[in-house]
Amino acid sequence: MAGRKKRRSKAQRRREAKQRIVFAMAVIGALLFLLRQSAWLLITILGAAALAGVGSALWKAHRRERAGDRSWREQDRRMELERSMTSIDAMSWQDFEHYVAELCRRDGCTNVAVVGGSGDLAADILGNMPDGRRLVVQVKHYAPHRTVPSGDMQKFVGMAFNEHRADVALFVATCEYGKAARDLAIKHQIVALNRNLFGSWNSGAPLESLLPLSGAGGGVPRRRSTTRSRPEGTS
Repeated sequence: MAGRKKRRSKAQRRREAKQRIVFAMAVIGALLFLLRQSAWLLITILGAAALAGVGSALWKAHRRERAGDRSWREQDRRMELERSMTSIDAMSWQDFEHYVAELCRRDGCTNVAVVGGSGDLAADILGNMPDGRRLVVQVKHYAPHRTVPSGDMQKFVGMAFNEHRADVALFVATCEYGKAARDLAIKHQIVALNRNLFGSWNSGAPLESLLPLSGAGGGVPRRRSTTRSRPEGTS
């Protein structure tokens, strides 16, 4: 039984080999016939096939080059960002506050003033967004390995809206946020920029594009109304 299976297998391979030979001879015969009937037609077909092959190879090489260029540019951007963040880490907290104020001005904010210091009531920078909304900024220049504690966020939440009448409350940190602080930011619609998001802002991303993001880099809170009720007795 095993011998018969083996003999059939050899016979099948021989038939397949004969079929390939017949097919190859048929192709060669067809090419010779075309060459005899119309040499230019055959030359045109072969030339078109050759051009198609060359074009395909060039296109693949172009795609590989573009992919390599994108990879190089992304790597260069990350290295530049790391160098930039290193210089920012070396700033004093006062210089960092003024630097953040300059970023606000760069993105069209007006009436930007650095007010941080003793008695600042949890606001380091005040100003207006390009569309006129009231902007209140808290800045924390912490070491990269630290996290923003919930106490810092609690203080800012309590003062940004009630005391400073913020329409946009922005918390900028050079580190990450603790879970409790991040949850508070999302719950109370604080625009919390962690180290990575601040790096994007510093690299040229407009402030407006970062407003929907939380300290976790995701989640779109509902928009806070730009109109606030005035305290009683004021006009």
